[in-house]
Amino acid sequence: MNQILSVEDTKKKNKKAKKDRMPRTSGPIAIESILKFFAIAILIFGIFMIGSGSYSMYISSQGDSSNTKPTIQVEENEDGTQITLRVLHDKALAKVTYSWNNEEEKEVQTNNSRQVEQVIEVPTGDNILSIYAQDANGQETSYQKAYTLEGDITIDLALDGSNIKVTATGKNELSYMTYRWDEEEEKRVDINNTEIEQSIEIPEGQHTLTVIVVDVNNATQTKTQEVKGVTKPHLEVTADGTENFLIKASDNEGIKRVEFIVNETDKYAINLDEVYLIDQRKEFEYSYPLQEGQNKLEVTVYNESDVSETVRVMFNK
Repeated sequence: MNQILSVEDTKKKNKKAKKDRMPRTSGPIAIESILKFFAIAILIFGIFMIGSGSYSMYISSQGDSSNTKPTIQVEENEDGTQITLRVLHDKALAKVTYSWNNEEEKEVQTNNSRQVEQVIEVPTGDNILSIYAQDANGQETSYQKAYTLEGDITIDLALDGSNIKVTATGKNELSYMTYRWDEEEEKRVDINNTEIEQSIEIPEGQHTLTVIVVDVNNATQTKTQEVKGVTKPHLEVTADGTENFLIKASDNEGIKRVEFIVNETDKYAINLDEVYLIDQRKEFEYSYPLQEGQNKLEVTVYNESDVSETVRVMFNK
């Protein structure tokens, strides 16, 4: 019996020893391990967020850079006879052009560089300079400015109904002037004065007029301008017996407005473009009662280009 008790005591001691060797699952050491784990996890997450934010900022900055446009700078010399054109950019320039008065563009070689420079001669008279620049990404910018330079010869062109009036003045006596439409043969006008005014009929349609004036010292000035030529409306005013007068007007563009005055006091106007479509205004007829006695009439019609024709007649009733 004593043996049996001895064996049981031994078993109890073994169980207690095993129990003492088992690791504890709670207490200060376990909590410290958990805190270290979360600290490392938070550090890794923070590094990831910082890296992600930096990458987003980089991508955003790259996107903003792709939207930048070329910068155009112009600088006049002291006497105003020349302009230095500069185009600057942070990317390669694909195209740079300039023109005077919307005439043919002149291209500046860029060679895909980020900066170009060109010296431009300023023509005499009143002129408008237009500059255009485009980069390799298609971003573009433009610039426009008016310049006035007094020279030995000044040429001005002004529309005068269906004609264009050329006015030329010179510091010295002007010898002659030539003009041509498009590539047609030049026509010469002798001047022998310090100024000239010449009215030139404009052919119908879109055309380019080139005027050249030369003085006695052989100084030369050239002026080129795009001009659209239109014809005057056709207008007839007749009496319909002794009761009415009749207005007949026609135009290829269309009659826009009709005005007539009776005896210099009674004024009337008809705005056809507010009533009819343009195709319905190629021809127009209108009758109006004559007054007792003398009827002094003045009738004016305007087409779509505001070119007018006027007829003055007198009827008795």
